[in-house]
Amino acid sequence: MATEIKAPVFPESVADGTIATWHKKVGEAVSRDEVICDIETDKVVLEVVAPADGQITSIVKNEGDTVLSDEVIAQFEEGAVSGASSTQAVQSEEKVEQAAAKTEAGAAPVVERSQPVADQAPAVRKALTESGVNPADVQGTGRGGRITKEDVANHQTKPAAQPLSVAVGERIEKRVPMTRLRKRVAERLLSATQETAMLTTFNEVNMKPVMDMRKQYKDAFEKRHGARLGFMSFFVKAATEALKRYPAVNASIDGDDIIYHGYYDIGVAVSSDRGLVVPVLRDTDRMNYAEVENGIGAFAAKARDGKLSIEDMTGGTFTITNGGTFGSLLSTPIINPPQTAILGMHKIQERPMAVNGQVQILPMMYLALSYDHRLIDGKEAVGFLVTIKELLEEPAKLILDL
Repeated sequence: MATEIKAPVFPESVADGTIATWHKKVGEAVSRDEVICDIETDKVVLEVVAPADGQITSIVKNEGDTVLSDEVIAQFEEGAVSGASSTQAVQSEEKVEQAAAKTEAGAAPVVERSQPVADQAPAVRKALTESGVNPADVQGTGRGGRITKEDVANHQTKPAAQPLSVAVGERIEKRVPMTRLRKRVAERLLSATQETAMLTTFNEVNMKPVMDMRKQYKDAFEKRHGARLGFMSFFVKAATEALKRYPAVNASIDGDDIIYHGYYDIGVAVSSDRGLVVPVLRDTDRMNYAEVENGIGAFAAKARDGKLSIEDMTGGTFTITNGGTFGSLLSTPIINPPQTAILGMHKIQERPMAVNGQVQILPMMYLALSYDHRLIDGKEAVGFLVTIKELLEEPAKLILDL
């Protein structure tokens, strides 16, 4: 039975997408719910799966083509696969027999691989492109012999039998197309710097009280809630309380109007293979610490697997980004429009500090708040950041709602 395969229905915030990879060819057997195609939007990669067991009879949209919401991208035939697939099986058997015969004769076995870079999943394609590894040289261990990221990494660690010699003075350049996500991120960041009156204010926080509390209760917390107690939950809850006290920081600008949000949806910047993504924790004022940690952990796992949905990253009234995970000591984060502020966390660094006339070595962290000066005055921005500092340095106030 012939069936049309269509692109997913995109949300209003996504105009179109690009066919990133066809995992199956015309005539190749596929199983129900098997991924046959990846569509890359400016926010996420969407997977298109087979509606039933069968085969693709024709591809309407090729790799690199732009597709609209619910647009037909291929024709599919349900049922047992014959003809092309049986021929492929015979050819495959012949290749194996030829390789075996050559091996018996003392010659090196010939193994044919037909997995060009374009046929790989986005993460694998990126790893191959960045490493410069020829996919024909990599032994795939994935389903159906497909290459995985681990295969690429393992291949790079193997000593080359015949290392390539590069002439002295030769300079190599590599040009690769920018992904839709990277292109969209670049456009938004450039727009933020050009269309907002962005300013950054800094402060520092003594992390010792939070670290002591975490050390004392982390085992009991994990046993009770099944989640690791990290620093991010303290920052999310402190930021939520500060947003309540300074509503302008939780607002957004729409043309000549100011929209004050009566809810607190905090985006948490997460690094993925495809770039920086910002999934959103909803109603953080109603979440406890365990729910925050579980939510962030789930987002991180989905980001690693490329499973973040558009809904996961839609909206948000405020954003927190943590450059400290990469060792950054100080930075000026860029606002995520239409939001009007973003909090930057950084590396915890032990430094000598003057405390009551005495020098102490304390774990200190620089905080940075970038804000849109069109809406937020310096007094409000500084007050907001000082509130976060005070709540983190006396976490009992945060827990007791003081």
